[in-house]
Amino acid sequence: MGVKDLLKSIWHAFTALDVDHRGKVSKSQLKVLSYNLCTVMKIPHDPVAFEEHFKDDSKGPLSSDGYMLYLNRFILDKVQEDFDVTEFHRMCWTLCYKKKMRSPHLSISINDAFKVWCIFNFLSEDKYPLVIIIDEIEYFLRKLTEAMGIGLDEEKFAEYKANSKSCLSAWETINLVGMTYFCREVEPQTLSMGINHVFTELIMDVLKQGYMVKKGHKRKNWTERWFVLRPTALSYYESEDVLDLKGEIVLDQSCCVEALNDKDGKKCLFIIKCSDKSFEIRAPDKKKRQEWIQAVHSCIQLRRLGLTSPHREARRRRREVRQRQQAEEEELAERMKELQAANERKQRELEDMRMKMEEAAARAAREELQRKKTELDMQDRYRLDLEREKLVRLQMEEQMAQKSSELEQYLQRVRELEDMYHLLEEALEDERQAKHDEEAMRKLQSRLLQEEAAKRAELEQLHLQQQRELVQTEVEKKELIAEQQAKDRDLQAAALQLQRLKKEQQDALEQYEEMSKKLERAANKTKTWKDKVAKHEGLVRLIQPGQKEPQRMTNWGPASFTDTELEMRKKFWQQSKAKGAQTQT
Repeated sequence: MGVKDLLKSIWHAFTALDVDHRGKVSKSQLKVLSYNLCTVMKIPHDPVAFEEHFKDDSKGPLSSDGYMLYLNRFILDKVQEDFDVTEFHRMCWTLCYKKKMRSPHLSISINDAFKVWCIFNFLSEDKYPLVIIIDEIEYFLRKLTEAMGIGLDEEKFAEYKANSKSCLSAWETINLVGMTYFCREVEPQTLSMGINHVFTELIMDVLKQGYMVKKGHKRKNWTERWFVLRPTALSYYESEDVLDLKGEIVLDQSCCVEALNDKDGKKCLFIIKCSDKSFEIRAPDKKKRQEWIQAVHSCIQLRRLGLTSPHREARRRRREVRQRQQAEEEELAERMKELQAANERKQRELEDMRMKMEEAAARAAREELQRKKTELDMQDRYRLDLEREKLVRLQMEEQMAQKSSELEQYLQRVRELEDMYHLLEEALEDERQAKHDEEAMRKLQSRLLQEEAAKRAELEQLHLQQQRELVQTEVEKKELIAEQQAKDRDLQAAALQLQRLKKEQQDALEQYEEMSKKLERAANKTKTWKDKVAKHEGLVRLIQPGQKEPQRMTNWGPASFTDTELEMRKKFWQQSKAKGAQTQT
């Protein structure tokens, strides 16, 4: 409950004490009122502070402005949240309703009138004297008729809205509700229940209430309780008279609510998880469970956002909308005034312009006569100027024709240079491609020679292995013969592979010759090609390790070893063969 809402109830009590309607009340009455306020709000009363504050006003009654300053300084600043707000409102109501209510034909009780009075204070503007505007009256009546389960009579309300004042006092609002003018005939009990529902929702901050079954924490039994949901907590009571409070679930930012699956024969379950414990609750049906989950989740979200109750937030937003609309209307009125003033200025300017146009018309008539006199002279002058311009134009055309011819020659030369440039680019591209193909051919030839050398070494190893196996004992001769046959087959396979490599080498040589022909064709397109081929001619030969002796040529191209190396290997083979023969003998 905000301080502004408390001040509204106190303002009603103050105006009830102001019997002369002069806006002032005696000091003794205000002292009693202050004492009662402190008692209800559980604040220690300080009579010395009261006398000290009003020591300069000892001669007469006190105004509402001075008393409001005293309240804000010595009472309202000390207010805590632990006092009964309803009792506070009822005390202020008791002081004023007997003096202000004058309509005896109301269909509502004094208690219901008190609740309407509290709703008025909640919805009224924060200006004194307190009034409620027609938009808030419509909001209240719609919630009231919705709570009663009937509809608002739109035609009657539209008629009332068009013919009545734009705002009402608290007592006019009570008379309006008590006469049940805007809804169809309802029973007094139904009207009382509707007023109580709106009062509970708006004033008591009860967002939802109803019977549900709660699981205990100690005995784990399920007990039916009357639950009351407020923005900060979910309280549960013994019954709906809310006298015996059994417990309270404090809703903070860390809480969460979610539905539970059916278990142990219990259906429509949901759980509220707090930081210290969790609460399992069973709703009457699935619809009620969803409504309770949404309501509890909305309260938790409000706490996380640091907002008050949803009805107070809605009231604040409605007031902000009205303030914006009022500011826009004032701005529009100001703009209308500015536009009206601008229109008047424009009218004066148009009148001045009309007079100037009349003067300009008379002046134009005089100038027309003068123009006709000088027109013939001007025509003669224009004729002479036109002849001179024709001569100049002919000269310019001759110059343009000459320039066009020069430009065409220049463009022709540029096109020839571009064609020559494209031909040179094509020749260079062919040269680069030929180099690339030559390098690829060289790499392919080197790879084939290396594979040939590896296969030859493998054949030599196989031959040596066969020679060593021949010198073994006669007992192993049959097994050696079988192994030798296997080796012979491997040797034949290796020979076949060697033939395949020779064929690949022959294909590579053919490709090499084809690449050479391409190089010759590329040499015809560029003048520098032969020099570049001469520089790179030595790169065609493979670089072999060892001594620099004449390279041995075979049927498949350059060999992978020199003649000296071949002689050394031949001697080695002969020695190995002689040793093998000695071993057999």
